[in-house]
Amino acid sequence: MHSSSLQKILLFALILLLLIGFNGGEVRAEDPAQLYLPVRIGGDYNYPPYEYLDQDGLPTGYNVELTQAVARVMGMEINIQLASWSEMRQALEKGDVDLLMGMAHTEDRLGEVEFSIPHAKVHQSIWIRDDNTTIRSVKDMVGKEVIVMKGSVMHDYMLEHEITSDLYMVQTLADALRLLASGHHDCALVAKLPGEYLLSDPALNNIHPIARPLVAQDYGFAVKRGNLELLGRFNEGLSLLKKSGEYRQIRERWLGVLQPEPISWKNVIRYGTLIIGPLVLVLVAFALWSWTLRRQVFLRTEELEREIAERMRSAEELQIRQKQLLHADKMTSLGILVAGVAHEINNPNGLIQLSLPQLTKAHKSIEPILDDYYQQHGDFKLGWFDYSRMRQEIPKMLEEMLESSNRIKRIVEDLKDFARRNDSGLDDMADLNKVVRSALRLVDNAIRKATRHFQVDYCAALPCFRGNGHRIEQVVVNLVLNACQALTSVDQAIRLRTYEHQEDNMVVLEVRDQGCGLDEDNLRRITDPFFTTKRKTGGTGLGLSVSEGIVKDHHGRLEFSSQPQQGMVVRLFLPIYEERQ
Repeated sequence: MHSSSLQKILLFALILLLLIGFNGGEVRAEDPAQLYLPVRIGGDYNYPPYEYLDQDGLPTGYNVELTQAVARVMGMEINIQLASWSEMRQALEKGDVDLLMGMAHTEDRLGEVEFSIPHAKVHQSIWIRDDNTTIRSVKDMVGKEVIVMKGSVMHDYMLEHEITSDLYMVQTLADALRLLASGHHDCALVAKLPGEYLLSDPALNNIHPIARPLVAQDYGFAVKRGNLELLGRFNEGLSLLKKSGEYRQIRERWLGVLQPEPISWKNVIRYGTLIIGPLVLVLVAFALWSWTLRRQVFLRTEELEREIAERMRSAEELQIRQKQLLHADKMTSLGILVAGVAHEINNPNGLIQLSLPQLTKAHKSIEPILDDYYQQHGDFKLGWFDYSRMRQEIPKMLEEMLESSNRIKRIVEDLKDFARRNDSGLDDMADLNKVVRSALRLVDNAIRKATRHFQVDYCAALPCFRGNGHRIEQVVVNLVLNACQALTSVDQAIRLRTYEHQEDNMVVLEVRDQGCGLDEDNLRRITDPFFTTKRKTGGTGLGLSVSEGIVKDHHGRLEFSSQPQQGMVVRLFLPIYEERQ
């Protein structure tokens, strides 16, 4: 018996050694046994409502509950540990944890981690003290003292964009807000939702985020690069939760509207008595019934008001569209008339241009004969004036007549180009300086009547913009005419300049006038259809509305700034032309 058992043991050991040798002596990642090892999950201990430690020191939050749900549906065993964010990033890099519950997606981080399907969206904000009126955007942080959590996505953002600010590192978002509220440094970079949760601390009642978020980023699970098997399991679990509806329930529970503190009923119960109990129940039942009726009336009233408002808005939009169609029809007829008038002007003007060179040549031929007669017989009348004067004036008159005829030809050609329908796309390479010059030739007469001080500064080597030059020419004409109409004296000035805005990768036309200007209420409505302050003088209110539509089609924008009696500045931004891949 002993000999037989020993043989069996030796045979089993030999088979085991052969199997180990065949597999190279290592356990592969595909070994099913690996699937049953606890997955080490890391997260931030102070990042509410996503992940944080509760009053008992236990992990809680949206990320924690979502991770536990994924582990449950995928049959995984997990071990969640929370610490500072910088420690957790280092732990993932060293392999001390297998997965981070929440990490913002950025291009720079793709070199070190793999991201799951996003399960949330994080909005990063600039936080300031209530008395701070200088910081409203990223460019306002240049040269300022900025508080940022070490290793956070906003720390990476500041380094990536090379923003020249003095950075002060902290371990948690709560530390950043407390440091800012205590009067230290200028601003802090903190995610909006976690910051709102942390504002429950009374010591933080003097700070707030700016209204517009700095950046919005996808947020999800993250594993070390190459660990695709674990990432695939979490993606699959997340998909199952979304399909079952449990994901939506978890998300609404943690990331919905911030709930107020629950009302305590201890005092009510303490002072309740058995004598007034039934009366209170009756009153509560009556109040609930009354509230239900009022609620139903309110909801029905609200629904009717929405329907009425929607119908009124539809009627207004229909009226606006009808007026726009009428105006467009008038403009089409005007374009036909302009083309016809231009043709009629070109015919006699062409005859003038053919005759003037012949007259000039004839004058040069007859001039020696007239000079001889002048030398022999003295001065004589030529037309209404003496020949001694006319011999100098006639060449100048012929030259000015030819120059004026050429100017008529240029103006007519510009009118024909302006009136001609142009159906080309918005992908042309157009020169803004050339477009401005063409538009100014069309409105030259209006400019001369409006002001004696008109100046244009063209930027040398200005990049071309992507779009349709003829349509932008219409915008420039509208802007210049509005500036002319805003002037109240010919001594007031209009100045145009073109330049390149490198931060936005755009070219800009700036139109600045010293006219009457607009107040803040009218300035907000300046591009509304049919809104005009010049209706008594024939204004239709469609010029800037149409112009804004053209500019938006070009992926550009119009910016207006003005104060009453201090003029107006309008800036037209257009994207620089770049070859598309």
